[in-house]
Amino acid sequence: MKKTIFLFFVCFIIIIGCKETETEPKSYLEITNKQQIDSITKTFVDREIYPFIYTRLEDSNGVVAYENLEKNQRLLANENIDGDSWIRIWSMSKIVTICLALDLMEDGIISLDDSVIKYIPEFSDLKVAVSQDSIEIASVNWYEYDSLRKEPCPIKYVENDSVMTIVHLLNHQAGFYYSTTNLECLDSAVAEKNLAMAKNSQDLINKLALLPLCQHPGSYYYYGMNTTVLGLVCERATGKKLAELVKERISDPMKIEGLAYDLPEGATMLPRFSGKDSLLRIAKIGELDIFGQDVPDYRPEHNLYLGGEGMIATANGYSDFLRMLLNKGTLNGYRFLEESTIEELTSPHTLKDNSYGYNGYNLWVSGDSTLLKGHGDKGLWIGGGYEGTHFWIDTKRRFVGTIMTQMFWIYDGAYGYTKDSRIRGTIYQPWTKMEYKD
Repeated sequence: MKKTIFLFFVCFIIIIGCKETETEPKSYLEITNKQQIDSITKTFVDREIYPFIYTRLEDSNGVVAYENLEKNQRLLANENIDGDSWIRIWSMSKIVTICLALDLMEDGIISLDDSVIKYIPEFSDLKVAVSQDSIEIASVNWYEYDSLRKEPCPIKYVENDSVMTIVHLLNHQAGFYYSTTNLECLDSAVAEKNLAMAKNSQDLINKLALLPLCQHPGSYYYYGMNTTVLGLVCERATGKKLAELVKERISDPMKIEGLAYDLPEGATMLPRFSGKDSLLRIAKIGELDIFGQDVPDYRPEHNLYLGGEGMIATANGYSDFLRMLLNKGTLNGYRFLEESTIEELTSPHTLKDNSYGYNGYNLWVSGDSTLLKGHGDKGLWIGGGYEGTHFWIDTKRRFVGTIMTQMFWIYDGAYGYTKDSRIRGTIYQPWTKMEYKD
């Protein structure tokens, strides 16, 4: 009898052990140089260029193949940072909004060639800012155009001579800009409107309607608030807030947790940091000047959703969204986008004559130089955000990567300008055998 009981418990322990093993699946993606990746990341944090760096690689099944956290103990000793920490992702919001718009196109709700004023008639009288000799702002490198910069306001407003369409919003060719043009008269106008603190979408539209465009729509690529306007179009076309659309069409059906506009109850955000004075410190008010004085606040009671800048996410949740793209539009058994739509998203649309790659719909696809300089591989789908967040999708090796931090104003000459390329290049070195080059 005792022998029978003993054998029963042995079998029970073996079965339990097998079940525990089954709950910890092993990734098919093998990372053989984890110590090297850890070391290069540690260098950025030890030199106090970044307050922390959290790196995460997931295979197409969602199994974590590599993760690492390095953090500054002086500033973040009491902060628990991991794959479930909420991060301000800024422009990594753009690809979410773009995919939402493409989903609405698949349903016939909007189309690429639709006029923006069909949905936002308040933009009917938008003017275009040009130089005194009628050069479009978007076509000029104002950091080098000293003869114009010396004038107190080297621009004039002219009538818009083209129809702004949804495809212009997708391609950053609509003319909406940030408060970072280096032209005081344009930047101060954005700052004065305090766009990030608009009461709601209608208030934001009213404020934008009083600002000029920096180009005639369709003429140039100029990175700006175009995707936020795309989000406003999505709201007007459906009669729903952007946060509702993301939840109903993306998060809920694909079972994605960790992708939102409002900070969940009880959750906290990490501080904003700056290296503007060559010293890593808490950022001062106004130093993140993309909108001027203020930045998005993520308060649930603030009924404003900036489709180009306003989302927060966890590395875990955002990786799930990236895996949808990697898996050609599906996640957790739900098809969100058709394969043909993913192909259109990642096809060349702008910045085609660049050795480093080209732009799809605000999704950078890396070219030969990325491989030859040891920054990764060609064919990667890449994006990032204002406070140093970064992602890429590798369709060849079937995995996604995120590099999360919260930091703006990398000080002049800092090793940190190359953070993403150096970390990604180190990850790829065993596969490509390419050493990093500046």
